[in-house]
Amino acid sequence: MERAKEASRQELLEVISGFDFGGELEEVGIFGNGHINETYCAVFSTDTGKKKFILQKMNHQIFKDPVGLMENISGVISWLKKKIQENGGDVERETLNIVNDREGSPYLVDKEGEYWRAYLFIEGATCFDQVENDEDFYQSALAFGNFQRLLSDYPAETLHETIPDFHNTVKRFGDFKKAVAEDACGRAADVQKEIQFVLEREQLAHTLVDLQKAGKLPLRVTHNDTKLNNIMIDDVTHKGICVIDLDTVMPGLSLNDFGDSIRFGASTAAEDEQDISKVSCDLHLFEVYVKGFLEGCGGALTDLEVEMLPMGAILMTFECGMRFLADHLEGDHYFRIHRENHNLDRARTQFKLVWDMEQKLSEMKAIVQKYK
Repeated sequence: MERAKEASRQELLEVISGFDFGGELEEVGIFGNGHINETYCAVFSTDTGKKKFILQKMNHQIFKDPVGLMENISGVISWLKKKIQENGGDVERETLNIVNDREGSPYLVDKEGEYWRAYLFIEGATCFDQVENDEDFYQSALAFGNFQRLLSDYPAETLHETIPDFHNTVKRFGDFKKAVAEDACGRAADVQKEIQFVLEREQLAHTLVDLQKAGKLPLRVTHNDTKLNNIMIDDVTHKGICVIDLDTVMPGLSLNDFGDSIRFGASTAAEDEQDISKVSCDLHLFEVYVKGFLEGCGGALTDLEVEMLPMGAILMTFECGMRFLADHLEGDHYFRIHRENHNLDRARTQFKLVWDMEQKLSEMKAIVQKYK
């Protein structure tokens, strides 16, 4: 994935002047370690004191419809603000706040045709890259569950699909078979075991897609990147207060959001661990997340959605492994690699996790029933 090219200071100043920040610029600099958008923090002096803002150049190589993406984000944020106000919450900290440009638009297009946006900086909160303790994982589950609850009556079908077929596992399976057949880099012979692992699970790929097509699983507003680092955790209370990074907000299945959290957060090893004997699904962490997620959802999910949560975890892990292996076969053009066979290592960890969850499925189901 290509990172957006860093802006010059002059370009930054021109862009900043196009937004309605309502104060005098004091300083601006690179912020965070995101891989896709170029992110800056700008500090302004205003009548009420210093204010910080996040400024981002959107990567429209990855997000090919930045206008549709910002329409999604604007609609979801407006909805969240209304709900947060109704609940007596703090709209400046419990959701993102868009700063419009001077024409009143939620984004700005510079003279190079690049798309920019700005948000109010959320003070007194931090996001963490790794699960360091049960409470952090529980808080992220609570926050993502609450996100589902607040948006449960949002008309999901009105959102743009900013990355078409993002979690269409049937299409992903078809793309995988094509990558195997074409064998662009001559790597298929060395990974037959991994290829067979995927091919044996063709029916698995259909599970959620078929249920949705049959009208048994509702279309929801989904975040689609439910990692811990997309939750702001309050520095004082240590509670998850705000879901951030709404770029991949789209219509989808609640089970995809739940499943991706488990894939990433309940694994006992890193995503690219080379010793797959270290890889398994930690049932304690699975239970911590189930408890928080269902509590946050507050009854917004259907009985079938709740029952299928373990399958969501298996399917999202399977899909991710399939994508890693397909990218390995195609020459590593999508997921950035840092060593030879990096995507193959990633695929192997995901497949080991799938296998482990398949063995533990009855235990996972029992945990879900406990918190239903």
